[in-house]
Amino acid sequence: MGTILSLEVIHLDAWYWNPGWVETPKAEWQSIIQDLTLREYWIMDGNYRGTLDVRLSVADTVIFLDFPRLLCLSRVIKRRLMYAGQSRPDMASDCPEILNWEFLKYIWSYPITRRPGILEKLSQITLKQQVIILCKPTEVREFLQKISHFS
Repeated sequence: MGTILSLEVIHLDAWYWNPGWVETPKAEWQSIIQDLTLREYWIMDGNYRGTLDVRLSVADTVIFLDFPRLLCLSRVIKRRLMYAGQSRPDMASDCPEILNWEFLKYIWSYPITRRPGILEKLSQITLKQQVIILCKPTEVREFLQKISHFS
C-alpha cells in the first residue's frame, strides 16, 4: 500500500525489536512512537496495544485487518517456513523468524482477549478520521484496487 500511495511504511516490529529478539525498554519505545508519529505522512504496521492510543490520536485513517484466527495461524506458519533461520524484511536485523507456543496462543486468543478492546477504541474515533475494517483477503485486494485508481 505504501507504494500505491507513495507513503513511507513504518513496520513497528523493526523498531521495537533489537538484535537477538531483545525488546526495547518501555520508556524508549514510547519515545520512538512519539517521534514516528510526528512524521507528516506514513503508514504504520503493527499491533502494539500499549502505543495504540498515541497512534490513533494522530492517524487520519485506520485500517484494521480483522482476519479469522485460522487464517492468521496458517499465515504465521507459512511465514515461519518462508523465513526459517533468517530475519524477514519487515523485522529488525538478527531476529530470525521463530514460532513458539506463546505466540501461537497469542494468535488463537486474540479474537477474545484483544480484538474487543481494539474495536472499542476504533468506535471512539473522531468524525475527522476514517476506520476501515477488512475481514477477508478478498476485501484487502478490492480495497487496494480501489485506492490504486485514486492515486
